[in-house]
Amino acid sequence: MSRVQGARVVVTGAGGGIGAALARRFAAEGAHVVVNDLDPERVKAVADETGALAVPGDASHIVEEAREALGGTVDVYCANAGLSSAGDAFAGEDTWAAAWDVNVMAHVRAARTLLPDWLERGGGRFVSTVSAAGLLTMVGAAPYSVSKHGAYAFAEWLSLTYRHRGIKVHAICPQGVRTDMLTAAGSAGELVLAPTAIEPEDVADALFEGIEADRFLILPHPEVAGYYENRATDPDRWLTAMNQIQQKWEETLTDGKIPGREPGFRR
Repeated sequence: MSRVQGARVVVTGAGGGIGAALARRFAAEGAHVVVNDLDPERVKAVADETGALAVPGDASHIVEEAREALGGTVDVYCANAGLSSAGDAFAGEDTWAAAWDVNVMAHVRAARTLLPDWLERGGGRFVSTVSAAGLLTMVGAAPYSVSKHGAYAFAEWLSLTYRHRGIKVHAICPQGVRTDMLTAAGSAGELVLAPTAIEPEDVADALFEGIEADRFLILPHPEVAGYYENRATDPDRWLTAMNQIQQKWEETLTDGKIPGREPGFRR
């Protein structure tokens, strides 16, 4: 029997990509699912396909509505909505603020709402879609990389603080996934992510394996563990290798300028 059979689940950013794949998998495993996305038409299509309930809107502010739709309780919350913001340190204040708000503070707001009930009940499961960029980094995407580091740090903090009180936390850290976000990553995504890109369903499979094993860190690309170890044990060597990728990417740019996208792309 699946651990999530009968569970009441919320998946944000579920209009497509990883979020839609998670919603399909939870529904197939017998969970009661609420799907959320900024795009009401896309999320309704996923809801109709999976038998889920659609709650469109900003992921930061739908937790109460989603909880009411599920009968007053959420057992699993998938903080999957994300914003991919390209640019370097000179990206505008609005770009940095939007990345931080969607990729970090939406998680904080959800946890703030959910934790009192979970701690009283002695259980709950928080799933954070982070990215390998949160463990490593991503060329050409400073706001995204920095905010995803924040998302990983918050998930880690939740786990170390509340695991003895029954709160399960999972941080999903894939590299390239064949979604609209990968397409939006442009030439940097083509160079770094596309060669090993996987399907959204592969990410869902990895999460469910992690749920069964009660594993915090979910790596749909297992090789990321080796990269993460190299980063920790010899940071200068790792940075040199990453800088070589940066140089290779710059050589592919026709105008010689680092491209940026405003305001970014939401998962």
